[in-house]
Formats: sequence, structure tokens, C-alpha cells
Amino acid sequence: MVSGVPRGLPKHTTPPAGVALALRAPGLDETAAAGFRGTSVDGAEPAPLTVDTHHDLASVTKIVATTTALLRLVSAGAVGLDDEVRHYLSDFGAGKKATVTVRDLLLHRAGLSEWYPLYLAADDAETATAFLDRMPLRYPPRSGRHYSDLGFMMLGRIIAQVAAEPLQGAIATLVTGPLQMSSTRFARPAGDEVATSSFGDQVEIAMIDTGVPYPTPYRSDDFTSWRRSPVVGTVNDGNAFHVFAGTSGHAGLFSTLADLVMFADTLASYEEHSELWKPEVAREFFAPGPDADQALGFRRYCLDLGSEHVTMLGHPGFVGCAVGFVPGRGIALALASNRLLTTGVPVPTDELWQQALVAAGATIGELTT
Repeated sequence: MVSGVPRGLPKHTTPPAGVALALRAPGLDETAAAGFRGTSVDGAEPAPLTVDTHHDLASVTKIVATTTALLRLVSAGAVGLDDEVRHYLSDFGAGKKATVTVRDLLLHRAGLSEWYPLYLAADDAETATAFLDRMPLRYPPRSGRHYSDLGFMMLGRIIAQVAAEPLQGAIATLVTGPLQMSSTRFARPAGDEVATSSFGDQVEIAMIDTGVPYPTPYRSDDFTSWRRSPVVGTVNDGNAFHVFAGTSGHAGLFSTLADLVMFADTLASYEEHSELWKPEVAREFFAPGPDADQALGFRRYCLDLGSEHVTMLGHPGFVGCAVGFVPGRGIALALASNRLLTTGVPVPTDELWQQALVAAGATIGELTT
């Protein structure tokens, strides 16, 4: 399925240093890897990226940890999708914020700001969450989809509150333990073979100084703890790293290609795992919401299998990973890359993911024709 780095990238972008893919479908189980997991040291060739390399999942954390934990908690009756957020987080706010529900957060329709450098407003997790609770909504609730890291920070806190333990332990209890994902954990990788995720915090420095894509009242000079050397073995996301000790509902997980495709394979055969969740609740999570490409936590993609078109649910991550599955069809797909490790313009994860979808569809289609 993969013989090298991706082809046909958008103009002015450069391929990632390394990339790996895994695909499972009835009668099919393929993995492949190419390229390098790090940068050269003293002129020596960098180490290869393999199918066993550990990766920073970034926003893939939103479905592997947060959404799946909530799927289990809703199935158990411990959380209600239409419960107001303030039912679990009493300081979340009044007024229009008081109407925001768990469902709104999962659909990215709560009206929260998309992103904010909390590490410039707070020194630790406690003050960061207090600041987050006080932040006004940027948009009216349910007025539209506005993809929000902040909303999944809230969801992570709800999980910890309901589970009565820190988020790291709650996810181990609810997700990675039952799904036997032994190489998946928060804050740091579980093994020594780790992909370098970036050359430092330069992306967030630029975001703050340019106000693109989200304006903030700060300048990068307001912060003195920027990482200016390659990031390897610690969480890339600034909020997750600088204020949440590598553990948050929006980012922080490390994992391997094998664990990712195992996760996707389990969700693809969700009806066979009634010990984990109620199938009817899973179907509610998988269904399209008011925005056709967004389900409860999961994004929805079209996978072309020859003349047949099916829906794959999944999520990409900023660093270069993505995972997806087709419920009821036994189709699981995982992508792992270090796309930011280039001196040129990094190709967006969404572009890499679309190429993976095309390759997967063609490979599966060949088996059915």
C-alpha cells in the first residue's frame, strides 16, 4: 500500500520526514513505513521511522481518549449527552454558557473559542482551568461548528470528575486498559523509539505574534519558556505541555501504529463489544450531527471502495497522525508521520489523510472486484 513518501502533495508543501500506514479490512492486514523519525546528529543519517515508532497523537487524543471514554460513560448512564456542562463543572459560567451541553462540546458547537494560549494567562493547571471557566463564549451556542481545543479540555475535566480520578488514570481505566492499548499513554511515550514531532515551539510563537488564525492579546516575548530545540518524547501541544503536564482532553497521548489500528479495529466491530459500550449509544455517537462531516467527537470522511461509498469516522492530529474506522465493516486505517519535521512548508495532516483514504479505498476495492 505504501512504497515511499506521499506523492501529489499540494504546491509549496514538502513531505514529512517519515510516514507509516496500517490498514485492516476483511482478508487484509497491511503495514508499511518509510523515511526517518528524527533529525541528523553530527552529520549522521537519522534513525528510520518504523511501524514500531511512538508518536505524539496531538488531537487524535480527542477521539482515542476523550470521545471513547465518554462513549463508555454515556453507555453506563454516568454522563448524559444533553446534560449541561455546569452540572459537572459548577464554575463553567452563567448566562448563555449555562445552556451549553456535553453534546454541544462533542459537536464543536458550544461557542467556545477555538484556541487560546492558556500558558500565557496562567502558570499551572489549576489557574488555567479557572481562567478557562471565566472565558466568555466567542459565538452564540449552537450557532455553528467552531472546532475547539478548549471544548475538549472541558470534556476531559468532565471525565475526570465523573470517574473520580485524574484524567490519565480515567483513560487507562476506561479506554487503553480495556482495549489492550499497552503502548498508549499520556505525557511521554511508552518506548524508546520515538518520532521527533517538531523543531520547537515555532508554530505557536508565530500564531501568537501574527494573530493567525486566532487573535490573542499577547506577544511571544511575554513567555520565557519556549522550546527552541527539537521536541521529542514530550507533548508538542503548548497548552498540554506548558500548563497541563502533558495530560488533557484535547491532546497529550503518545501511541504506536499498532495501537492506533487496534483501536480503530475495535470501533469498526463495535457491535461485538457490548461489554464496553451499548451498540445503540455507539450508533448515536457515529451519526452525523447538524454538520454532516461531524459526529459526536468523530469526524466523518467518505471512503470510496470502487463503486461503493462508505463513511469512515476518525480524526487527524496536528503533528501528523490520524486514525479512522468504518463501523460494521471491519475497516480500520491508521496514519503516523512527523510532518512538521521539514525545513519547507509542512503538508497538512488532512492532505496526508486524504491520500491514505484514497490508497486504502483502492486497496480494499481490488479485493472486492
